[in-house]
Amino acid sequence: MGKRALKSGVLSSQELKRAVEQGIIRADPGVEERQIQPASMDLRCGPKVFRLISSFLPESAPVLDRLHTPDIYGSDLVMYEMDISQGGILEKGSVYLIPLMEELNLPADIDGKANPKSTTGRLDIFARVITDNNPRFDEVPPGYRGRLFVEVLPRSFTIKIKAGVSLVQLRLRRGEAVLKDTSLRRLNSRYSLLYDGSKALANREVRISNGLFMGVDLVGEDSSGIIGYKSKKNSHVVDLTRVGYYNAEDFWEPIYRNSKDTLILEPEEFYILASKERIRVPSGYAAEMVPYEVGSGELRTHYAGFFDPGFGYGSGGKLKGTKAVLEVRAHDVPFMVVHGQTFCKLFFEKMSTLPEKVYGPKIGSSYQYQTISLSKQFKRG
Repeated sequence: MGKRALKSGVLSSQELKRAVEQGIIRADPGVEERQIQPASMDLRCGPKVFRLISSFLPESAPVLDRLHTPDIYGSDLVMYEMDISQGGILEKGSVYLIPLMEELNLPADIDGKANPKSTTGRLDIFARVITDNNPRFDEVPPGYRGRLFVEVLPRSFTIKIKAGVSLVQLRLRRGEAVLKDTSLRRLNSRYSLLYDGSKALANREVRISNGLFMGVDLVGEDSSGIIGYKSKKNSHVVDLTRVGYYNAEDFWEPIYRNSKDTLILEPEEFYILASKERIRVPSGYAAEMVPYEVGSGELRTHYAGFFDPGFGYGSGGKLKGTKAVLEVRAHDVPFMVVHGQTFCKLFFEKMSTLPEKVYGPKIGSSYQYQTISLSKQFKRG
C-alpha cells in the first residue's frame, strides 16, 4: 500500500480507497465513494436475511456452516430466510443474520474493528459484525480472509431495511494505534480535547486513566428543558431509508430537567442523553467511545462508538467541540444518575496518515453540530 502506509495507526480515507483498488477490500457490487469515511468504511447489508432462533458465535468454523448444525446446537439456528432486495421488515426483539456485501483479504499486519453507525445506535438497533472462525464479535483478526456478516437485533422499534443500507462501519489499523495516558495528556494540552461550554478543559480538569472520561448532561442547553428522550413501547415501523420523515413524538417521550438535576433510569428502558462535555477529535486522530459498566445496575452506554477525525474540531480546528450523544440502557435495577456523573470513556488512536477529508457537512456527516439529537430519520426542530 505504499511507503507512507507502512506507518502504524488507523487507515485513513485515501488508504481505504487504495485497499479497495488492491483487492484488500472487495465487494459485490463494488464499493461506492459514499462508503469511505475519514477513518472508517460503511459496510452494506446484502439482499439475504436469516431469521435466527438465537445469537451465536462461529468459534472455529465458517459462519454459514454454523447455521445448520443440529449436532452442536440441538436444532437449526435458522427459522426462515427472506430477501430484502426491495425491502423487508425486521421485527422488534428478533435476531437476524445478514451477509454483508463486503469481504476482506487482509495482509498479516492489518486487523479491524467494527462498530454500529451512529444512526443504528440511536434507533436502539443492536448490531455487531461476525467473521468466520472467530470467537469474538466486532473484531477482525490480522490477515483475515473471508466474508463479513452482521447480527441485528432491533430492540425498541420494528424496522424496515433494504439491501445496501449500512448499519455498521469498519476501521482497519496497522500495529499499535491507541494512545497511552501520557500521550493523551499531551494531546489534550495541545488540542483541548474537551470543552465545558466555551471553556477548554486543562489536564487537571479532566479524568484520564486508560482513556478519557466524560460525564452526562442532565441540565440541557436551551429553554425547552429537554435533557433526553425515552423510546415508546408501541410505535410504527421505522424505515431506515427515510431522512427527516418521522415525528419524534410518535416514537419518543421527552425527558425534562428536574430540580435536583437527576434521572432514574428504569431497567430495560432505552434512553437518548448527551454528554456534559463537548469533544474534539483532531484531524490526525480517531476516537472510540466504549461502554462504561457500573458495578451496581450494570449500566451500558453508547452502542455506537466511532468518532472520525474532525468530529467537533472541523477542518481547521475552529470548532469548540460537539456533544456526544449517549445511547443508554440500565439492567436489573433502577439506577439513579446525577448531572456530570462519569458515563463513558474514550480511547484515542493515531491515524496512519492524515485523512484527505474530515468529519463534517462537506462529506455528508449528519451530527457535527448536534446537541441532544435523535437519528436522522426524525424531523428536527
